[in-house]
Amino acid sequence: MKINIFSIVLVMVIIVFSCTGKTSATNNDKETRVVISTEYGDMVVALYNDTPLHRDNFIKLAKEGFYDGLLFHRVIKDFMIQGGDPESKGAAPGKRLGGGGPGYQVPAEIVKGRYHKKGALAAARQGDNVNPERKSSGSQFYIVQGKVYDQATLQQFEQQQKFNAVRAEAMKMYRAKGDLVQRYQREGKSDSLSMLQISIQEEAEKIVEGQTFELLQEQRQAYTTIGGTPHLDGAYTVFGEVVEGLDVIDKIANAETAQGDRPLKDIVLKVKILD
Repeated sequence: MKINIFSIVLVMVIIVFSCTGKTSATNNDKETRVVISTEYGDMVVALYNDTPLHRDNFIKLAKEGFYDGLLFHRVIKDFMIQGGDPESKGAAPGKRLGGGGPGYQVPAEIVKGRYHKKGALAAARQGDNVNPERKSSGSQFYIVQGKVYDQATLQQFEQQQKFNAVRAEAMKMYRAKGDLVQRYQREGKSDSLSMLQISIQEEAEKIVEGQTFELLQEQRQAYTTIGGTPHLDGAYTVFGEVVEGLDVIDKIANAETAQGDRPLKDIVLKVKILD
């Protein structure tokens, strides 16, 4: 069945926050561990070695004390808790946050087998429409709370993953042919525009043909037991996971929030590297 994607690409604005390997941090004792401390308790996080750019950047910032005194400035129950915006330090009540960073981005390290189960540490980023390479924020991160899913819903997510892949390829081609699209629109060549739309859609489907979008067995196990946010898989860099203190995520996620998902009461964090 063909996926009718082009019309969605034309109007799409993506809102965000942006290989193989072992998927359990506890299987590798050499992984660097950090403690993210809050008034609700401590979360011990293992940083993955197969995402070295994100690992090393997080360690660097933590050692510099960059994160100390910042807030979990965006909290959405059953989804995630987000922090790392330097503008959140000492921010006035009601100030909208989420746009700050250290002045650079980190290249994407989206590794197959690293997924958004509960406790996953991932890098926030700008949306695909302005960030097609999916580069990560230099400092902002989120920790997944998510929720538990049944098998039927996970099958729907697999179908959505294919849809997203076709959409991403179509967006690339649409950007490349943007001048031609605009010319057809100016000249009122609706037939030519329709033919171009069909061509782009068919080419995008060919590119993703043969790719697998089935969840790994351990992903299914995680999403049907502890939960997570499977719709983010493959789109953001997951570079660690909480190995102690999952209950702290729940406590923070339950905080009362104002418009913009900022907690009414500041949730200050501190990050320390464990020896």
